[in-house]
Amino acid sequence: MTLSIRPATPADLPLIAQFIRDLADYEKLAHEVRFDEAKLGEKLFGQRPYAEVVIGEIDGVPQGFALFFHNFSTFEGRPGLYLEDLFVRPEARGSGLGKALLAHLAKLCTERDCARLEWSVLDWNAPSIGFYKSLGARMMDEWTVMRVDGEALAKLAVT
Repeated sequence: MTLSIRPATPADLPLIAQFIRDLADYEKLAHEVRFDEAKLGEKLFGQRPYAEVVIGEIDGVPQGFALFFHNFSTFEGRPGLYLEDLFVRPEARGSGLGKALLAHLAKLCTERDCARLEWSVLDWNAPSIGFYKSLGARMMDEWTVMRVDGEALAKLAVT
């Protein structure tokens, strides 16, 4: 079995879209998926990409992906990477692909002089939490995620 990680290309857009839908199904959030595939492609591969994607393959067959972007730590005075989505198809779990994707991002962090790699995980997702902890990740229990979107975002924008 050969694991490989490669940067996504515009030709991967339908695959990325399917991985996102599959992740949403797994997280019981399919009802939240609203993206337009063409617009997603523009934001990932257009003139100003907002995020990057790597594809994880087993024996040349795409089995997972990671979508990430830079953030910045003022305390560290350095950038970081934020992992927005990590997904490995159920039949490929346990193969080491998830760890390979995270290791690839960790390597990018060191190459890009990033201070940290961060992500969120649903609190009910015990298998993923256990996996992340086994890699040395720690829970940031003292932080609460805040979000403004939809109507509240539009209202705030005009205040």
